[in-house]
Amino acid sequence: MKKAILSVSNKTGIATFAKKLVAEGFELYSTGGTYRAIEEAGVPVASVSELTQFDEIMDGRVKTLHPAVHGGILADRDKPEHLEQLAAQNIDLIDMVVVNLYPFQETIKNPNVTEMDAIENIDIGGPTMLRAAAKNFKHVVTIVNPDDYDEVISRLQADTLYEAYRKSLMIKVFKHTFEYDQAITNYFSNNEEVLRYGENPQQAATFVRTSTAPNTLAGAIQHHGKQLSYNNIKDADAALTLVKQFESPAAVAVKHMNPCGVGIGETIHEAYLNAYEADSQSIFGGIVALNRPVTKELAESLHSIFLEVVIAPSFDEAALAVLQQKKNIRLLEVEMTSDPSEQEFVSVSGGYLVQDKDTFDVPKSEMKVVTDVAPTDEQWEALLLGWKVVKAVKSNAIVLANRKQTVGVGAGQMNRVGSAEIAIERAIEMNDNVVLASDGFFPMDDTVETAAKAGVKAIIQPGGSIKDQDSIDMANKYGIAMVTTGMRHFKH
Repeated sequence: MKKAILSVSNKTGIATFAKKLVAEGFELYSTGGTYRAIEEAGVPVASVSELTQFDEIMDGRVKTLHPAVHGGILADRDKPEHLEQLAAQNIDLIDMVVVNLYPFQETIKNPNVTEMDAIENIDIGGPTMLRAAAKNFKHVVTIVNPDDYDEVISRLQADTLYEAYRKSLMIKVFKHTFEYDQAITNYFSNNEEVLRYGENPQQAATFVRTSTAPNTLAGAIQHHGKQLSYNNIKDADAALTLVKQFESPAAVAVKHMNPCGVGIGETIHEAYLNAYEADSQSIFGGIVALNRPVTKELAESLHSIFLEVVIAPSFDEAALAVLQQKKNIRLLEVEMTSDPSEQEFVSVSGGYLVQDKDTFDVPKSEMKVVTDVAPTDEQWEALLLGWKVVKAVKSNAIVLANRKQTVGVGAGQMNRVGSAEIAIERAIEMNDNVVLASDGFFPMDDTVETAAKAGVKAIIQPGGSIKDQDSIDMANKYGIAMVTTGMRHFKH
């Protein structure tokens, strides 16, 4: 009897086709889900293991990679020595191979796909059988597309499975496997990118993408500019994470993983100008993230200074024409939706740490005014802005803000007073509507006193220190309104 191997991921019509093959005198062999689909349809079928006399191993990774399969497929029937070798090994000829491959392309369309998911959907045995059968198309029929089932049956019945037709099927096979390999190549080329160097030129670095979702930096569409550097990627992700926290038009400028200027406004252009004015010196050579489309007017403002990267949900054609005049600026299109389940990974010696991203917030209704004086409406707006920004600043973090922008940022000092002094020293203004936000509580009252002497009239901080009352008393002494949130935002 003629023999056929059937192993398909797309099971459309496979049971009906199998039944018709049996009617035409074929003995069927199959694997896994295809075997079950054919057997459940009441069609006689044997497992490939019966053909090979070898059980599949390694969770099915090795089942058809066997001489009993490939010898039967590849034998040139015009060469008596091939047939003699088969007979000596008790290997039967295989006359038809019906295979379509693991759904790699469908798998990687999932924005949450992991690299391991992608790897497990790389078919090995399927392409090997297909290529072997296609190479031997003069003697073997190869089918990759369910749309060809009916014509193959018709030709079997009419005895018109001519070589020219088998050759046409062979071409489909190599087109199918080419596209499959191309998808794998594209995916892993995009998912593992060798960078020019790491934080410094002496450090090798690679950008490994674990997701290409359009709301992630890894899934960004780059419209212009050279390859992102290691530092660009880290800074850009920091800017993107922060700008997503705002519902109103917002602009975030980042330098060395810290926001140097954050602005909000009625329009995205106004928001950018507020961010620029917050620290017009530090923004130079930085990263800017915007949560609204970039217009030509905004593009002209962005174009007026040197920026490494601009991130936005989209760019008008006119805006691109303006920004692309600069050869090296990177323009990244990223969706501005947040994923509350997103995690971040940090490597350490011998392992890595995993945690949820700090996208958590405390609604105003759950914040507590703990001083004799309450914030004014304008101070409240500034406090809420400062509280959004401070969690994106390296600890110890102090942010000064008004209702429309950051005013001064103190980051990464070993004590909180030091961060406050830096923020105050760099402040673009100090008045009753400039507030102070702290990412952690005050272990002593010295930061409050430093702020008070600089003219700060409202403070927002987590609270929770055993010396909270000392800080509250100091705030009351200077007539400062203090709000506690009950949530800290350390960022190391």
